[in-house]
Amino acid sequence: MDPKEIVAQGYDQIAARYAEWAPSVRVEERAHYTNVLLESLPESAEILELGCGSGLPTTRRLAERFHVTGVDISGQQIGLARQHLPDVNFVHADMTTLNLSPSSFDGVAAFYAITHVPREEHQKLLNSIVRWLRPGGLLVASMGAKQSAGDVEEEWLGAPMYFSHFDAETNRRFVEQAGLQVVTASVEVAEEDGEGVPFLWVVARKPVRP
Repeated sequence: MDPKEIVAQGYDQIAARYAEWAPSVRVEERAHYTNVLLESLPESAEILELGCGSGLPTTRRLAERFHVTGVDISGQQIGLARQHLPDVNFVHADMTTLNLSPSSFDGVAAFYAITHVPREEHQKLLNSIVRWLRPGGLLVASMGAKQSAGDVEEEWLGAPMYFSHFDAETNRRFVEQAGLQVVTASVEVAEEDGEGVPFLWVVARKPVRP
């Protein structure tokens, strides 16, 4: 099966369970990097959230201050998000094929989403993110911290799930090659169901001038 179909069908299958599970894990991590956006961008800024899931908890917090467009590959997750946050604009789509206007967002959030995209597409996705950001705009994203060419975990919260990513050093290089200036890049390890799982968290800004 196509990796993206695995992700879409997997999140469709576990939509309700994931909506309950997600707010209970990596609580401090999510809160910290959500606050980076909340504290760095002006009120009513335009935010693109890639991999928004059911809208909880991240989209809800962002929408209290910003105009948010949430994107997810899972139709079931988008359905839940629209129920939870009816005033937010949600789009059911593959983030790698989005056709968005250049310089249309002040910030892009991608929490635990890029690692579901085949890693051969990560550089292209980052290039698109830079194109969508306005000058001075901010990317806050979690990326892989170790190598995975493309693995399927057969039982992830009750469904098969696909993961793919590079190591932290490679990912930081990709961010810089896309044209972003790295503000911070740190590996955060948090426990998920009894196992420590690392992510590289990147905060990067689009230069005001090329």
